Amino acid sequence: MDAYVARQPIFNRQKKIYGYELLYRNAEAKYVQGIDGDEATATLLGNSFLNIGIDTLIGGKKSFINFTQNLLLNKAPLLLPSGETVVEILENVDPTPELIAACREISSKGYTIALDDFVYKPELEPLIETADILKFDFRLSSPDEISAYLKQIEQRDTLHLLAEKVETQQEFELAKEMGFNYFQGFFFCKPELIRSRQISGAQLNLLQLMAAVNQPGFNFDDLERLITPDVGLSYKLLRYINSAFFAKAQEIVSIQQALVYMGESEIRRFVSLIAMSNLGQGKPDELIRISCIRGKFCELLATAASTPASPAELFTLGMFSLLDAILDQPMAQIMRDLPLGKNIKDALVNRKGELLGYLGLMEFYEKGLWPLVHRVTKALQLPMAKLPAIYREACEWANTFTEND
Repeated sequence: MDAYVARQPIFNRQKKIYGYELLYRNAEAKYVQGIDGDEATATLLGNSFLNIGIDTLIGGKKSFINFTQNLLLNKAPLLLPSGETVVEILENVDPTPELIAACREISSKGYTIALDDFVYKPELEPLIETADILKFDFRLSSPDEISAYLKQIEQRDTLHLLAEKVETQQEFELAKEMGFNYFQGFFFCKPELIRSRQISGAQLNLLQLMAAVNQPGFNFDDLERLITPDVGLSYKLLRYINSAFFAKAQEIVSIQQALVYMGESEIRRFVSLIAMSNLGQGKPDELIRISCIRGKFCELLATAASTPASPAELFTLGMFSLLDAILDQPMAQIMRDLPLGKNIKDALVNRKGELLGYLGLMEFYEKGLWPLVHRVTKALQLPMAKLPAIYREACEWANTFTEND
């Protein structure tokens, strides 16, 4: 049975990745609310840990997974690796003596316990004593309400706070001031425009290189001479071409070999990735990783679409979609001096045009907004059943380039 599994990043106070919450929708659930929670989690586990491969999704970080009352009573989390699994106890569980005993046993085995969408109630005290993380929904509870809840909880060094649905930099800073340790939401995808930074000459050169290399007819003859003297760039290229993503009979050891083997399309992608990494210095690594996933995801959508779409154009659309957050500048200002097509600029700047559906589909998928995913997929005449494999390949491709950078 197919399933749609997306992930949402969870950061620490330094905006480094702590883990990912895995979001699930069963392909047979018709994208409506009310799917049986036991079935949802069971299928998520099957797809994440068996079919997809959990490391593709979380890359050695923590995986936050929701568990229902029945699954907790049956101690289903014990089937998973304790070091990587955060057991999220849903807000609608009934804290019966049997449930509390099961959670204590799971905790004693080394699993991290999190209480999801936390709202303080006296009857939750035994679970609070067992928990390692309390998750507060910033859309569900106001800062004043959260502060009031925290005053009723006995503080201890082993109890950490996670702010969920943090959507702006201001909310991130507020949550830090309130003592939160972890942060979930798409605040890191928003530009910090208060800095009033200007795009530097070096950044503009990288942007123009990215735009130019993705144009038809770009001359690659000089690429070898540009890459070979740069030790860091040469290392990244050889590591990339010798990764598991490419199937080769023997190792490639020279820049010339790598360029010949990769071909024009893959060279375009590699140059774009290198430029994006340099542009993103000082920003969360996850911002570059998501840009990579978006680029590959959109490119693969072109190959699956019934209607004509350019893979190179859609790759550029996805890769450039977070440039405003990377450069802390309005997208319109960034696009102004770049030699990109009208379709890309319309989608990124004005949120309109024939490419917007592809960008929207990627954004909806990464947020787990499954009804919207279904609606846009239908409008684009895309086969819904192919989306899980496309997302998995995009994650694998992004991991190949960004891991251990």
